This record gives sequence, C-alpha cells and structure tokens, in this order.
Amino acid sequence: MKKLAVIMVVMGMVLAMASIAPAADEYKIGAIFAATGGASMLGLPEKNTAEMMVDELNSAGGINGKKVKLFLYDTEADPTKAVNAVKKLISKDNVDIIIGPTTSGVSMAIIPEIEKAKVPLISCAAAVSIVIPVKPYVFKTPQTDIMAVEKIYTKLQAAGIKKVALITVSNGFGDSGRIQLQNLAENYGLSIVADERYGGNDTNMTVQLTKIKGTDAQAIICWGTNPGPAVVAKNRKELGITIPLYNSHGVASKAFIEGSEGAAEGTYLPAGKLLVVDQLAANDPQKQVLSDYKAAYEKKWGGSVNTFGGHAYDAFKLAVIAIEKAAAGGEVTHKSIRDQLEKITNFVGTGGIFNFTEFDHNGLTKDGFVMVEIKNGDWKLAE
Repeated sequence: MKKLAVIMVVMGMVLAMASIAPAADEYKIGAIFAATGGASMLGLPEKNTAEMMVDELNSAGGINGKKVKLFLYDTEADPTKAVNAVKKLISKDNVDIIIGPTTSGVSMAIIPEIEKAKVPLISCAAAVSIVIPVKPYVFKTPQTDIMAVEKIYTKLQAAGIKKVALITVSNGFGDSGRIQLQNLAENYGLSIVADERYGGNDTNMTVQLTKIKGTDAQAIICWGTNPGPAVVAKNRKELGITIPLYNSHGVASKAFIEGSEGAAEGTYLPAGKLLVVDQLAANDPQKQVLSDYKAAYEKKWGGSVNTFGGHAYDAFKLAVIAIEKAAAGGEVTHKSIRDQLEKITNFVGTGGIFNFTEFDHNGLTKDGFVMVEIKNGDWKLAE
C-alpha cells in the first residue's frame, strides 16, 4: 500500500511536470479574429496574416530559440463568442498575450475580461474608445477614428467645403466615428446639415440619401465597414447625387470597390499607406516594410493585401518585440510583456511609426494616414 502511494505521488509529479513543460519551451500568442461572418473581409486577412507570420517566425528559429504557438479563434464578429474565446485563451490556453479582435464593438466587449485577468491585448480595431481612457493592459494598432476624421476634414477644408452630410452605421465603429465627426466639425469650420444612420445589415439606403439630397450639403461622409458603404455608393449614383463622397478607413479593401460595382469611382477615404505602397516616395520610412509584407502575403495567399491584414501584422510584430524584451529582462509574465509594450518606440509598422507611452497605447499620429481616391477601379494617392 505504501509503495502504491509512493508510485502514485511520483506519477503525479511526472504528469504535472509534463503538463507545464511546453510552457517552458514555447511562447503562446492568442488571436481572435472575425474570420467568418459579416466582418470577414476584415478578419480573414488578419487571420491569414497571423498564421503566415507565426510560420515565418518559427521557421527562423522562433523567439530566442523558442517556438511560438498560435491559439486562434473565430469570433464571427459576435461579442459573446469573443468573450468566450478570451476566457478560453486566458484560463485554458494560458496565453502570454492576445492580438485582435477585428471590430470595435467586440473589442469593447472583451476589455472587462482583459482588465480583470490582466493579460495584455493588442486590438486590431479602430475606435479611439478602445485606448482612451488608457487601460493598462489594452493597446491597439489601427489609426484612431479621430485621426481619420481629421484627415477627411483637412481635405474638405482645403476644398472650401463648409457643409457636410453624415451617414453612419449603427454599431460600435459607426457610433465612435459619428461622435468624432460631430465633435471636430467646428474646428474645421464645418457644419453638419444631415445626420443619417443605417443598420449593419441594411441593403438599401435610398431613404437616407434622399433626405441628404434635399439639403444644401456640399459633401457626404459615410462611416462604416462593408457591405453598407458599397450600398451607399450605389444608391448615391442611382439617385444622381453628384456631391463628393468620402468614406472612413473602414472600407480600405478591394471588396469595397468590387461591391460598389463601379459606383465608388471618384470617392475618397483616409487609409494606411499599404494600399498605395507602389506610389510612395522611395525614401518613405515605411516603404520597405510595406513592400515586404505585401509581397509575402500575396505570395502565400494570393489576391490583394489590405489594410486590415496589416493591423494584424503590426500587432503580431509588437507582441514578439515585447516578449523578446521581457525575456531579456529575465522573466516573461503578463506584466513584464505589458510593461515592455508600453516602452516600444520607433517601430515601423504598416499603420505608421509606433511610439507607445504610458499615456498613449496607440502610439500613432495622423501621419500614418494618406488620402486615397478610387480611380479606374484602383487606389490612387490623392495628396
């Protein structure tokens, strides 16, 4: 009996050691993206990018000789599924850091879990409310909606436009953008003469655009992610509305151009430089990074690279840098990774040059954006 007890104790110790051994031999990165569902045109490139980058990293030896294991879950842009995935990443998978999710509303939904568990998160969504006010363990890679609004309003101001009409989607991304559009208008001498909304699943915006047509608006700003903005572009053309149409950075994908069936021609949007990398000056500090990512993605997955995959590229790279620096400091913990993220400066990514501080967990300026025009069914640098 005594021998049996000793054997059981020894076996228990062996099993316990076996269960923790992988943690010593690998780093764990969690990823949650909307690979399917309504936001898949954003989330699928993010998923593809994360998988590509972990393969590249491990082929090159990993981080300090240790491989990286990616735990990836599809949220389908559903807040409940995202929260459940985050709980699993934290309690079962024991990840070191999480990248994603894809959309702003889902990002806001998971933040309470992140703050409670104190696990670092690098969101791939745009809303400024994700990082303002600053939350110790929450960072993000896309440029904020404030920056996008400033870019659009600067362009309108230069064109002498004074009156604008808004049409925004009723979700986290649209709500945040609408607030910034309203708050910043006066700073640029603009007045908002129409403020229309549409649902994320709406397939016709003729009613809203007819109301806008009846105003003295000199330009329309549509704030949403596809497919809604493509519908707005088509309905605008059908109604014979000729005032210029500006979109948010949420349509920075060829899917918008294709979905609009030609109606997006001549419209504008602020976007990361990835869309127009071949048109950038040779001395642009981001050009090499952008060119290398574009080539790698299109070789691996085919099709056209887009801004959203770039957000995952930046998040993954930042996570790796933070883990490397934490390891160099002697201990890789959630806190040490978080602390190292906050110290990253001059990181050249696809979205801009990142300089994180304890007061800024986005680390970008509006210089990460360029104004792009859709011309001949493609992106054209418009500045």
